[in-house]
Amino acid sequence: MNEPEVNLDLALEHGLTEEEYNIICERLGRTPSFTELGVFSVMWSEHCSYKNSIALLKTLPRQGGKLLVGAGEENAGLVDIGDGLAICFKIESHNHPSAVEPYQGAATGVGGILRDIFTMGARPIAALNSLRFGSLDDPRTRYLFEGVVKGIGDYGNCFGVPTVAGEVYFDDSYKENPLVNAMAVGIVKTDRTASAVAKGKGNPVMIVGSSTGRDGIHGATFASEEISEKSESKRPSVQVGDPFTEKLLLEATLEIIKNNWIVGIQDMGAAGISCSTSEMSEKGNSGMIIDLDKVPLRESDMSAYEIMLSESQERMLVVVKKGYEAEVKKIFEKWDLNCEIIGEVTGDGILTAKKDGEIKTKIPAFDLVLGGGAPVYIRETKKPKYLEETIKFDFTTIPEPEDYSEAIKSVVSSPNIASKKWVYEQYDSMVRTNTIVGPGCDSAVVYIKDSNKAIAVKTDCNSRYVYLNPREGTKIAVAESARNIICSGGTPLAITNCLNFGNPYKPEMYWVFKEAVAGMGEACRFFETPVTGGNVSFYNESPKRAVYPTPVIGMVGLIENLDYITTSYFKNEGDLIYILGIDKEELGGSEYMKVIHDVVAGNSPQIDLEAEKKLHDFTLRAIRQGFIKSAHDVSEGGLVTALIECSIINQKNPLGCEVELDEGSRFDFALFSESQSRIIVSIDSNKKEAFEKLAEEMNQPISKIGNVNSDKISINRRMELELNEMSALYFKSISRIMKNEL
Repeated sequence: MNEPEVNLDLALEHGLTEEEYNIICERLGRTPSFTELGVFSVMWSEHCSYKNSIALLKTLPRQGGKLLVGAGEENAGLVDIGDGLAICFKIESHNHPSAVEPYQGAATGVGGILRDIFTMGARPIAALNSLRFGSLDDPRTRYLFEGVVKGIGDYGNCFGVPTVAGEVYFDDSYKENPLVNAMAVGIVKTDRTASAVAKGKGNPVMIVGSSTGRDGIHGATFASEEISEKSESKRPSVQVGDPFTEKLLLEATLEIIKNNWIVGIQDMGAAGISCSTSEMSEKGNSGMIIDLDKVPLRESDMSAYEIMLSESQERMLVVVKKGYEAEVKKIFEKWDLNCEIIGEVTGDGILTAKKDGEIKTKIPAFDLVLGGGAPVYIRETKKPKYLEETIKFDFTTIPEPEDYSEAIKSVVSSPNIASKKWVYEQYDSMVRTNTIVGPGCDSAVVYIKDSNKAIAVKTDCNSRYVYLNPREGTKIAVAESARNIICSGGTPLAITNCLNFGNPYKPEMYWVFKEAVAGMGEACRFFETPVTGGNVSFYNESPKRAVYPTPVIGMVGLIENLDYITTSYFKNEGDLIYILGIDKEELGGSEYMKVIHDVVAGNSPQIDLEAEKKLHDFTLRAIRQGFIKSAHDVSEGGLVTALIECSIINQKNPLGCEVELDEGSRFDFALFSESQSRIIVSIDSNKKEAFEKLAEEMNQPISKIGNVNSDKISINRRMELELNEMSALYFKSISRIMKNEL
């Protein structure tokens, strides 16, 4: 291959700035080679370097609690759950690839996050996701939606991990930029974890797993630019996944970690060999020399540039303890996987790559990596003008519904509220037989084998709230995640996050991002749920608009005793129904305002963290004392939607309710308000006095609103909703749209 002349124009084509190109030349003391330019371009891309976000991310609570490693120190977060075990978990985005090729974009997103888990030595036990699309009225949105869901389902099902929870939202802001965030959770013995490090001069460096091809080249830089009409030409930047190979790679990886034959291991995700070699070297204060001629290839005549930048899937870089090369090779041969020594660890701090006997890269590893010599920027901020207008909206100007029953039906059947059964029925949520509570309830619950414990897991974010008030909206995302863990009987432990925003070079967008990070930090410190790490995805915008700011929170919690597991739906006729918390008639960003009045305006709901924490403490104590039979938080769609969900979520035994609600200043405000820090619970009537006494002792506001019955939902004797009709609207809405039955 005749390599092009490296100059400023070529650097700009690679996504580097003039300033960055000059820094590279200064650091190297020369003009970089073509391969070196490629390596710098991917390693200094937004996707790998976090150059526009790392300064703000460092303000988050990144240590403490039960964390075993600090945020960003390893491939995934690690949280101690006792008995010599830890939860390993992380969430990442695959937004740009999924916008171009939805099936493979989503599938490889799942594959990548699973590898981050088992390179830590953990066996994956659950997968989750958080998805955003445009309106389902649009044929292309339906195409993207169908492809993404199938990609997630096929990869997870073939790999053999249950997809137990997630969330799906639809809004026009995501029309050109769907968001596909994948989360994975694993369990590992605390004395059997692995690290992404290279050290020990002379230790062999191995590449294991699949062969290397041309797929995914410059995937990291593609993820660091806005979607445009040219994006269709980026299809070669979308990787292709093979879940069956990944399953073999999982078993082989866990085996060599268990046998203590390795120094370190890292997934080859974004930026491929460039990333794993440089990051492992920098972490170990070492260097590496690799021979690219020894890398197993599936395409002929690949250049050094292509091999270093390839993002072919199902590959790992392993630093093996000297003397154990044969044992490691035998394990990978047993699983029918490539395993080749491609180099060794050095002590010079330099990443040296050779091909055809010629040195192609000679770069200090420190200069390439996040937290090292990669550039760090703090961008200009400016409060967006739209917030001056949205905050002025007067909700009293909207008319009351002429027919309340029809308004309720419209909200319950809207794609954002309706059951995502069409989605999760394509996922195997029960494989490995650990799933206790699957999709549909407040959070998923997964059993920890050979124990009396379980973990609760949840993803959450209402991006309309964040759009209207970035700081409060992000605090709410953390609070609601925690509330969902509490409703399942768990204690929140820690979070991971996937921060999906527009172009950080636009001052208004960077202001929104900064406010969101500040809100997350405030809430996480208050709930003592430190941030274990995560992912930042910028440039989620097209020439027409940016997506709503979407800081997705992935939270894990521990259920100390299986008896504490609580579900969302009503259990028995005659049980009493209470609402915990206080309604403030808050409709900003609500589903009611969007569906019925086509308005996204006002302020987001406000969150009182002290009131929220008090609610958590009371609910968890009441669950542990055996008072609460069901618990379901009030969120999108307001109180009336939550009551309907409590009645019909259990399709095998739906139960209605008869309630008398405070009608507030307006009945529609009372029904559809999305005020925070509220939970609907049901209890046995025999425990009424003890339950109310506990609430009084803990100063928790509660209101008895009715009781569970067998056949219908009666509200204030003003309306009756048939369970069968509500169930049909709720469970069949999305499938009817996807089948063009509406």
